[in-house]
Amino acid sequence: MTPDPTATAAPGPASAAAPSDTSITAPRLRAGVIGLGWAGQQHVAAYAAHPDVDLVALSAMEEHLLTRFGDEHGVELRYPDWRQMLAEAELDVVSIATPTFLHSTMAIAALEAGIHVLTEKPMAENAANAEAMVEASRRAGRVLDVSFNHRRRGDVTALAGVVASGVLGDIYYAKTGWIRRQGIPGLGTWFTKAESSGGGALVDIGVHMLDMTLHLLGEPEVLTATASTHAAFGPRGRGGSGFGVSQQEEGAPFEVEDLATAFLRLEGGSTLLLESSWAQWIPHDLCYVTLYGSEGGATLEWGGGEDRLIIHTEVEGMPAEIRPAIGADGGHAAAVASFVADVRSGDWAGHDGSLALRRAQVLEACYASARMSAEVTLPA
Repeated sequence: MTPDPTATAAPGPASAAAPSDTSITAPRLRAGVIGLGWAGQQHVAAYAAHPDVDLVALSAMEEHLLTRFGDEHGVELRYPDWRQMLAEAELDVVSIATPTFLHSTMAIAALEAGIHVLTEKPMAENAANAEAMVEASRRAGRVLDVSFNHRRRGDVTALAGVVASGVLGDIYYAKTGWIRRQGIPGLGTWFTKAESSGGGALVDIGVHMLDMTLHLLGEPEVLTATASTHAAFGPRGRGGSGFGVSQQEEGAPFEVEDLATAFLRLEGGSTLLLESSWAQWIPHDLCYVTLYGSEGGATLEWGGGEDRLIIHTEVEGMPAEIRPAIGADGGHAAAVASFVADVRSGDWAGHDGSLALRRAQVLEACYASARMSAEVTLPA
């Protein structure tokens, strides 16, 4: 296990003052991954490539995936039972990439075992379970993080730099969304059952755009939410993506939304419009963030075979269009690297999942608003 930095060092050479560069002196971290679907595979690859990590254990119910990725990365410890992995593999860190309804149970068990946790989004199927995860992180004194990999895109990083430079001035309005032409993931599976998923398009892909935009805006508090949800495709067995199962299982209910829209009031008087859909009559899939500032505006879009980031402003009184340089995408590898850096820093107090909890609370307020057809105030 990663040693508690607050513990008293044992006498002898190990108690000597260590250099400030923990990457030189800290032991390599022992990592495990629970869940070997697409997201779990990204975590496996990221740990396997990280210079300060040994990927030592994998857990999945699918024996063929354990064999494939265990063999590919030389991982000897393979467990169909994730609890056995937590008990036996002597892990420092673990990634959880399982269906949403399992996140809180697995994360809390890992934290209580003294293991730092990185879980896939959404954090949990409801805000109460997300809050329980944060509380477990604080009790255990271990890192809890949620992998919002899309904020690691090169164009998002470039736009964050533009915002930080002040070119846009004060941003007072933003629009963001992820809308799909046809992309319901797994009709009839846990994705489309309310108890296991916690919601539909909003909680699955809308949360990425919510996280990305609030990140770009400097993390303002969301004060209120007004939202609507619709299910025009899923209940008819239409709009499947081919991911998971492509056809709705006979008799399986479609209990979530395939489209959601939300109007969010932010602290300081700014506002955010959010939309997400799994299936919609549009030409092609599209992700976008549009920022409106007092001194300029920004448009970030990808989808339909074209990505673009454009800044509209003035230079010496003349209209100007700026296209910032865009670096490489970081993706899951960057999310894992950030998590590992937090763990190796030894300063764990502020890394308890509370930001991701706030995202979960916003989503829950949106769903409550849709049910009641009324504005909902978020908890302070």
